[in-house]
Amino acid sequence: MPGPLQAVYYATKAYVTSWSNALWREVQGTGVTVSCLMPGAMQTGFINRGDLSSTQLFAHAVSPEGVAKAGYEGIIEGKLNITAGLTVAQKPFMKLAPMLPKKMLMNNVYKMQEQGSRK
Repeated sequence: MPGPLQAVYYATKAYVTSWSNALWREVQGTGVTVSCLMPGAMQTGFINRGDLSSTQLFAHAVSPEGVAKAGYEGIIEGKLNITAGLTVAQKPFMKLAPMLPKKMLMNNVYKMQEQGSRK
């Protein structure tokens, strides 16, 4: 999905997802597998580097270890896209996101990433 206040970052993630999915099909029958790990907000240096510690999005960031474990298990299971590290509230939101009106979605993402929005 598009991500206001981090437009280039979100666009890059969309590119990698699209590329990985296309590559998955291109390598079928070669013995090579492709999976795309799509993590939620994680407790990494990205939070401080991006000055994101005061945002709702990173208020419940998860450990990278749990995401890595889910990614590994997804690869072993042969999953194409592996979503890991989402909070309980984020899981249904991500499933509904493609059906929500774009402007409403963008306003919600903007608020989650806005500085000082952590409450």
